[in-house]
Amino acid sequence: MKPIKLFIAVLLFNFACAKANTEKPNTKVDSEISEVTVYLSGAQITRSASIDVINGTTTVTLENLSPFIDENSIQVSGLEQSSILSIKYGLDYLNKPKFPEKIEVLKAQRRQIELQIERLNSEIDGFKKEEDVLDSNKRMGSETVEIDVEKVKAMASYYRNRLTEIRNSVINAKFKKDSLNKEIVDIDKQFNEFNVSEETQKGIITLKLNSDTSSNLNISLTYVVSEAGWFPIYDIRANTINAPVDLLYKSHLYQNTGVDWTDVNLVLSTGDPNVDNNKPQVDTKFLNFVNPYTYRNNAKATSSFKYKYNPNVRRVSGSVYESNGPIPGANVVVVGTNNGTQTDFDGNFSLEVGEGEKLQFSYVGYQTKEIPVHASNITVTLEEDNTLDEVVITGYGLKREKKISSYSVSKTLQSRVAGVAIDSGAPGSSNNIRIRGVNSINGVNQPLYIIDGVPYDSSRVTNIDPNQIANINVLEDAAASSLYGSRARNGVVVITTKSGTATGQYKVESITTTKFEISTPYTIATDGDVTVIEIDKFNVPATYEYYAAPLLNENVFLTAKIKNWERYSLLPGEANIYFEGSFSGKTYIDPLATTEELTISLGVDPNVVVKREQLDNFKASSFIGNQRIVDNKFEINVKNNKNSSINLKLVDRIPKSQNKEIKVDEIETGEATYNKETGVLNWTINIP
Repeated sequence: MKPIKLFIAVLLFNFACAKANTEKPNTKVDSEISEVTVYLSGAQITRSASIDVINGTTTVTLENLSPFIDENSIQVSGLEQSSILSIKYGLDYLNKPKFPEKIEVLKAQRRQIELQIERLNSEIDGFKKEEDVLDSNKRMGSETVEIDVEKVKAMASYYRNRLTEIRNSVINAKFKKDSLNKEIVDIDKQFNEFNVSEETQKGIITLKLNSDTSSNLNISLTYVVSEAGWFPIYDIRANTINAPVDLLYKSHLYQNTGVDWTDVNLVLSTGDPNVDNNKPQVDTKFLNFVNPYTYRNNAKATSSFKYKYNPNVRRVSGSVYESNGPIPGANVVVVGTNNGTQTDFDGNFSLEVGEGEKLQFSYVGYQTKEIPVHASNITVTLEEDNTLDEVVITGYGLKREKKISSYSVSKTLQSRVAGVAIDSGAPGSSNNIRIRGVNSINGVNQPLYIIDGVPYDSSRVTNIDPNQIANINVLEDAAASSLYGSRARNGVVVITTKSGTATGQYKVESITTTKFEISTPYTIATDGDVTVIEIDKFNVPATYEYYAAPLLNENVFLTAKIKNWERYSLLPGEANIYFEGSFSGKTYIDPLATTEELTISLGVDPNVVVKREQLDNFKASSFIGNQRIVDNKFEINVKNNKNSSINLKLVDRIPKSQNKEIKVDEIETGEATYNKETGVLNWTINIP
């Protein structure tokens, strides 16, 4: 029986070996990018690879991929009879990225300069040590031993000469060091110009496949990456006000995914895989007392690609308005930074935006607004903040209530933020909060308070519920003054509450997106630089009209109105304006407006002049009893200095009263069209 047992064991052993041989060791496979679909933010990469699979389990690894892959987006096709056992995505820190030769030369140059700086630091330390030794040994002899005068002179001369040599050598070394540091700064600026990224890893995807037969598979691998995107830009050319508009539709495409796209087929999509696709749900609203500092309007934009962040904008200029005109002194801040400014007397601002993707606009009494940096010129209109009141229905009618919490924020400030001192006031009064280091000698020490971007005084701040505070920061000196001006002379307390916190190319339209298939293969390096791709050209019929609202701005704007603009599949974006052969500036095209005509501003025409004046002989005030009557009259003059007639739309307004004790009557509107609900006046005039 023993030979039989041995025979069975051998059979089992051979069967186990045969089974073990059906799993192929992990094999590295080359792949290449065949197609890229670029979204407004992100891109879908399609790679192709040839894989040999065996009867059993095959494991393959695809290397040199982007380190910015969304693991949930990985898909594999072309498996035929094979099936996927597992997909793993990870980072390979041992596979260092290869930089272009010009980058490697700069990196080597920078390392040499850093080595020279270290040597100079070593020399400076040595000279300082020698100086310390000389200082500690310059005393000669003792009080009981007389020193020879000649020796004293010789030693003094030696000390003087040597110390002079040491200090001159230190000065020379520091001068060389400063010069070398400037070279490093220049090299770093060149790195930024080349968009050099310092990532030290590559992405890898490992596929484990199972097959019943051995075969060769040509698989297709798709995944979504970040650090890429495109945004539209337009060239609008109008030669005369009687000709159609030439509209050139272009794409500015960028990618910094860590992998070059070499000779790939490009598709531009208006989709955005990063958008929240959950539909909103409207539930019952119950009236209750609310904390006014935590109210926020949670409504979201109706479009995924309105106001998309443009990473190539480095400086933003613009204006801040409210319903009555410009807002001087409005705060404009790059979100997440201390970089900010204020609007001037005319509501204009200009700001460098090297860091940060959003601008925050705020002013006392108006709702704070955040807008992505989407263009080099941004105009914002702030709405009045009427959300602090909560309507409560009572047995006696309607009344407005404001909830003020009974908690004090004083102790919260003192416990959370260093450098804050609390002076207790009289019983029943609020505490005096001071920032140490910025105390005023005249006793007015209260800082400026900014709650979710809106300034408040101390009487309202000290009543905030501390449970609603998410973050508190204290700004002093230059950091405070650069953002808030003279109002920040006693420091700034910034409080954030918990609720404050998308040429002749082929176009494919689906239900929710539009895709432009670019006919020519492109090579896009992973350097973040913009590649301009022409999407389409249109010769668009347009109706020209001049527009002026001298109440707000005495410039006269030439506009072009385009009908049936939906068929061009335009996206919101900046446009370069060329009128009569000259560059006229920039404008912003917003095709998401719910109007029948798309109005494009072609810039200011200095040959048409409008002036609005208040007539003194009609300006009068009188009193009847306790009533005051004010009479006003305005005159608008228009002059056309062009050699042809124009059509001008002129807009003004009559003030509307929201106070029953203030009445506006005896209105004379002349030939204007008057809207009694809004008070807006419109003239349409042909001017020779």
